Amino acid sequence: MIDLKPKKGKLLIAEPALTGDVSFNRSVVLLAEHNQEGSVGFILNKPLEYSISDLVSEIDIPFQVYNGGPVEQDNLYFIHKVPHLIDNSIEISNGIYWGGDFEMTIALINQKLISEEDIRFFLGYSGWSSLQLDQELSSKSWVVVRNDYDSALIRKSSEAFWKEKMVELGGNYLIWSNAPENPGLN
Repeated sequence: MIDLKPKKGKLLIAEPALTGDVSFNRSVVLLAEHNQEGSVGFILNKPLEYSISDLVSEIDIPFQVYNGGPVEQDNLYFIHKVPHLIDNSIEISNGIYWGGDFEMTIALINQKLISEEDIRFFLGYSGWSSLQLDQELSSKSWVVVRNDYDSALIRKSSEAFWKEKMVELGGNYLIWSNAPENPGLN
């Protein structure tokens, strides 16, 4: 399950020691891009108090919006599994795609041709400059794992996703699955 090399389409699981980081504490991040220039990802398990209809007045259906990360939090991004419906989608891997024609996406959502199981919206993204993610991996801030869910990842990931990944990792991680988010409040 654990894979030491980051790669587009893999998941980054925040190490339990990352408790002081407000953005990434208990996060599971999908890497949408990883190359020599840097990395881009989206936090999968941090829902916001907004729905897409709160942010985009043309959308009638209240799909949940997630905090994608600390970079450009005033911009909206999306991943999906329906490239046959959304033109200009970019494949991340394993049936998951990033972006595409937004006007087309709005129309398809309103026509109920795209469901919440097909798409996930984010405010902001997670970004790392060249070699920054490698440095964070060296300092044991993240565990890299395969996305074994393929495109089902969109509906699979929830607020409890980090805890589930700790259980799957087992060993020393197992104890963290039931630890309070802020051990100081225990």
